Amino acid sequence: MSGIDQFIFANGIKLHYIEHGGNEPAIVLMPGLTANANSFDSVAERLSPEHRVLALDLRGRGLSEQPESGYSMADHAADVIGLLDVLGLDRVVLGGHSFGGLLTIYMAATYPDRVAKAVILDAGEMHPNVFEIIGPAVARLGKVYPSWQTYIEAARQQPAYDGWWDTAIESYFRADVMLLDDGQVTPRSRPETIAAASEGVRAENWEELMAAVTQPTLLINAPGPYGPPGAPAVQPEEAGRRTVTLFRDGQYVKVPGNHMTMLYGEGARAIAQAVLTFIDHD
Repeated sequence: MSGIDQFIFANGIKLHYIEHGGNEPAIVLMPGLTANANSFDSVAERLSPEHRVLALDLRGRGLSEQPESGYSMADHAADVIGLLDVLGLDRVVLGGHSFGGLLTIYMAATYPDRVAKAVILDAGEMHPNVFEIIGPAVARLGKVYPSWQTYIEAARQQPAYDGWWDTAIESYFRADVMLLDDGQVTPRSRPETIAAASEGVRAENWEELMAAVTQPTLLINAPGPYGPPGAPAVQPEEAGRRTVTLFRDGQYVKVPGNHMTMLYGEGARAIAQAVLTFIDHD
């Protein structure tokens, strides 16, 4: 069951999200640093219709508005609170992947009355060289590609997809770019936007924020190599397990794949099962 594109005006900007119909409690999912709402397509389709799932484009990404400033964690969180207010959602299961996982931690600590449970996908303590590891994915930003086909072929060559490809990921990459008048394509996210969001991450004391999270928290970790065999994981297993100990009520689940491939195929199935079990457990 595919989701429905929705737009909403919240916290002074237009936000795009994909709604997958289902029952309460609603699950709100926030994507990675440069990613978009379609990154959750495979996971959301497995969570719905048992639960209503809202996959959000954060400001400056996907089809959401791109203000010139306002990319701190507080700014992102205010957008999400604005969306919940407009939709009349008092408390939700809040989740996110990578940057979205950090935003989940920030919001669970800062807005405890709005977050019933927290789901974190590959976020918390990361590999010490994480920004270098994800560099090839960030490097696509600001470039113009001759065609969609050229762009998707370049995407397939990223280290994260070494020897792996699932056509389900192509909806994510199609949402990543805009078509120019001459048939060329360019990623929607601007390098300066992502740099500002990265600075927002560095500005926070994450150990203090994680210690302040009182809600039940599920960390789902995919410690596979982000590249060929022997490449480092974005969140190594030992880092994921240490992260869980910082939460007052944390659980750890390991799933197949790496930081990107975890969202598809066997990884998506394992994530959905872990999330459903977590939500249904009182």
